[in-house]
Amino acid sequence: MSIDSIIAKSVAQAVKELYGIDTPADKITPQATRKEFEGNLTVVVFPWVKAARKSPEAVGQEIGAWLEANEPAVEKYNVVKGFLNITVAPKFWNSVLKHIADTLDYGIKQAGADSPLVMVEYSSPNTNKPLHLGHIRNNLLGFSLAEILKACGNRVVKTNIVNDRGIHICKSMLAWQKWGEGSTPETSGKKGDHLIGDFYVAFDKHFKAEVKELMDKGMTKEEAEAASPLMKEAREMLVKWEQKDPEVRALWEKMNSWVYAGFDETYKRMGVDFDKIYYESNTYLEGKEKVLEGLAAGKMYRKEDGSVWADLTGEGLDHKLLLRSDGTSVYMTQDIGTAKLRYEDFPIDKMIYVVGNEQNYHFQVLSILLDRLGFKWGKDLVHFSYGMVELPEGKMKSREGTVVDADDLMDDMVATAQSVSAELGKLDGLTEEEVKRISEMVGLGALKYFLLKVDPRKNITFNPKESIDFNGNTGPFIQYTYARICSVLRKASEEGMDITDFSDVTPGEREITLIQSLADFPATVEAAGQSYSPALIANYVYDLVKSYNQFYHDCSILKEENHSVRSLRLELSRQTARAVKTGMALLGIEVPERM
Repeated sequence: MSIDSIIAKSVAQAVKELYGIDTPADKITPQATRKEFEGNLTVVVFPWVKAARKSPEAVGQEIGAWLEANEPAVEKYNVVKGFLNITVAPKFWNSVLKHIADTLDYGIKQAGADSPLVMVEYSSPNTNKPLHLGHIRNNLLGFSLAEILKACGNRVVKTNIVNDRGIHICKSMLAWQKWGEGSTPETSGKKGDHLIGDFYVAFDKHFKAEVKELMDKGMTKEEAEAASPLMKEAREMLVKWEQKDPEVRALWEKMNSWVYAGFDETYKRMGVDFDKIYYESNTYLEGKEKVLEGLAAGKMYRKEDGSVWADLTGEGLDHKLLLRSDGTSVYMTQDIGTAKLRYEDFPIDKMIYVVGNEQNYHFQVLSILLDRLGFKWGKDLVHFSYGMVELPEGKMKSREGTVVDADDLMDDMVATAQSVSAELGKLDGLTEEEVKRISEMVGLGALKYFLLKVDPRKNITFNPKESIDFNGNTGPFIQYTYARICSVLRKASEEGMDITDFSDVTPGEREITLIQSLADFPATVEAAGQSYSPALIANYVYDLVKSYNQFYHDCSILKEENHSVRSLRLELSRQTARAVKTGMALLGIEVPERM
């Protein structure tokens, strides 16, 4: 049993004996005592004050005295207003460490057949350009959130919706027809998504030149953009696509296949995956059908021009267009169609959309509409709204080709990691293959950790140089500490140092701090799942690693002559390494055993 459970159970017993109040132990949640106060765990006593008819301080004193007299795990206590701060008996921490060591998959709950089924949607790329830095944050947040929700005992389906239709797709297709000269990923030596992205940029370049030429002849910018022959051709191609023109559809399928192959390569390197991928080309008609059902049921209304709308004024919003007067879909309709297909595929209990905060209004409306159309999870859908990511130089623009491609950024991060690691001597004695593997791990670990350690709701400026630092709150600092612990455990094994009983040892301050950090791991995972925040895991692991480094500095391990003390410290090292590896895996980050 964990120390939190032991204290909660004893507090429940104390409250029953002292005041006759029945409180389930699982409703009592001891928290780590704040650093400015004495103690290890704090229990809030306010819930029992009214029934006890005593002041918060008196209730705290009485429960504390009962625990000190009846619970062997409690050494002493103090009360600050309505907060009971409990100091755990030093020797008792050994049993806490043993409990951690004996618990398989410590901190991770396994899902059962009847566990909630949660779907997490992330990535949502367009097939006219490669993934960029913004997509990296989206993918990392989505993947990590899915892993954390799994660790909290949910069944999880990871899904992606690919935007593979629309005018922007036709722009790349038209540009390839005009200026591609039949180039392919094989003939150009480029990844398919990069090749198509180049043609999207080429379209914009030629379009702007046309607009300038027309403006030079006296047109306004709006008139010139409307009169552009190139844009007219792109619109005509879109109409042909919607009419299922065989030639246009064949080109669309060929170019999309190049992009998907490129995406797959990027996803694999990034370490993210999906259980099911949906395509807007398949979902937009489904959405139209669902909206027309809603119209027939009186949940939507049609205007004189034939367009279909939803009246959301009752919910404090406005009127929302769902089908244009020509019968074509808008993004909202496509999302309704995607929801319909997903619900047919999976009996979802909760749906989480990982999409940037510029779409807050969209998901507010989508939630109302899905609920109105009968999706049981519609009202409670979660828009995991995150802030934008920029570079120190500022914002990125796809059309102008100023976006930082995900592939290029990953290449740069790995190259920088290798250079910095070599300079610091952290790759000495490793084979060429090990250098390559560790540089990949450190470079991508630095990128992932930097983007995940921040509250997801905040905008972030990604600074590659800051992220690859072997000191401070960074991925490489954590990875290096993990490698250090592995080195200690390897040496102990080589020298035949086994871990034996250490129950008679009284752990010191550094050891207790570390054991308590390990004891906090399950609650941290649960809190990260409840608040949808990978940042809680990232910063927990960083604090754990800091505590271990302080312990490593102050306490001898391999040179400790007392066998029991050495066993305690080796077990502490082993469990810290396990928690670091598990925590980093929840962030999608690998940790190297040698560095």
